[in-house]
Amino acid sequence: MTSAIAPPRQPAPRRIQMYGPAFVAAIAYVDPGNVATNSAAGSQFGYLLLWVVIAANAMAVPVQTLSAKLGLATGQGLPTLCRRRYPRPVVLLLWLQAEGVAIATDLAEVVGGAVALDLLFGLPLPLGGLLTGAVAFALLGLESRGYRRFEIVTAGLLAVIIAGFLLETVLAGVDVKGITGGTVPAFSGSRSVLLAAGILGATVMPHVIYLHSDLTGARSRALGEDLPDLGRPGLMKTVRRDVLVALGLAGLANAAMLIVAARLFHPSDRPVLSIDDMHAGLADTLGPGAALAFAIALLASGFASSSVGTYAGQVIMSGFLDRSLPLAARRAITLLPSMIILFSGTDATTALVWSQAVLSFGIPFALVPLILLTRDRTLMGPLANRPATTAAAFVITALVIGLNFCLIGRTLCG
Repeated sequence: MTSAIAPPRQPAPRRIQMYGPAFVAAIAYVDPGNVATNSAAGSQFGYLLLWVVIAANAMAVPVQTLSAKLGLATGQGLPTLCRRRYPRPVVLLLWLQAEGVAIATDLAEVVGGAVALDLLFGLPLPLGGLLTGAVAFALLGLESRGYRRFEIVTAGLLAVIIAGFLLETVLAGVDVKGITGGTVPAFSGSRSVLLAAGILGATVMPHVIYLHSDLTGARSRALGEDLPDLGRPGLMKTVRRDVLVALGLAGLANAAMLIVAARLFHPSDRPVLSIDDMHAGLADTLGPGAALAFAIALLASGFASSSVGTYAGQVIMSGFLDRSLPLAARRAITLLPSMIILFSGTDATTALVWSQAVLSFGIPFALVPLILLTRDRTLMGPLANRPATTAAAFVITALVIGLNFCLIGRTLCG
């Protein structure tokens, strides 16, 4: 009599190594740009654009899963693979736009941190921007002592962000009818299209598409000779869980931002035109505790996302160009545009919204190479995309590009 022998289970410590990168990536999905765009959308249009928040987060899950899968299968990040497989002019173009994305990303994060420090302590915005940059630099220093320390601190800040915005939702109450109506796709003029593009750019973030693949690739390299025994398909299940949990939590926070603004400030004779207005409005309607929770969540968002953005900038340069800068130099370069904005007196919320719209234009430049590489069976082996996966990814990319063209046309035509 024969008996089937069950295959050996993957050692738990090895499986656990695959958890973490998605939580670093998720920080970018709840950065100050999200706060600005979601709050503006909710206060100006009520629940109208809630469907965009839901759709953007739904798109983010397969996108980040593809990014992580690329790193797991190859042991390399997306920028490095582009450099090795594409012509030099194409690589330079991809690098230039990715650097633009990194600058726009850092603008949102540093400005958001500066605004939070102003709300909490009354610090001038330029000083707050410098402190945000310094804290982000210190957080990145944890990564040099082992990726787990950086990931644990990042996950802790993510928990603070999520808790803050979910608390406000509980205090504000839930309008089930309004939320249900907001799930129906619709626009209302060019301003709503701009905010929709901003929501998309603030949610499906190009720089963490690059970063996530590199972080998971580092895990794959660390497993080394054990990787074939553990089995990439089995590890991929762990990676998917990592993405679903991390981005699911980020999605709840994003929806909460818009729902609170829609519930409290639309329609209203006191429109929320800035993050300062949102803070003051929360204090007036829900009390100082809600305003404090908002400011703390915004500060955690600015600190964490700025460090993640700088980390992504390092990955972008080293991957595309096979060059790297000292971390302090990189931090200074990405901080400069933000400081110019802060010293110039430009409205912080306007800068945040436009930075997120700029980010949405960088998404196709990250998504198209990602799809082309992950469908290549000679590169990906058993983790290569199925035809349906590739088709769905191209549909997402087409939707992003279509929304961008719609944004350009409707904005120019008024």
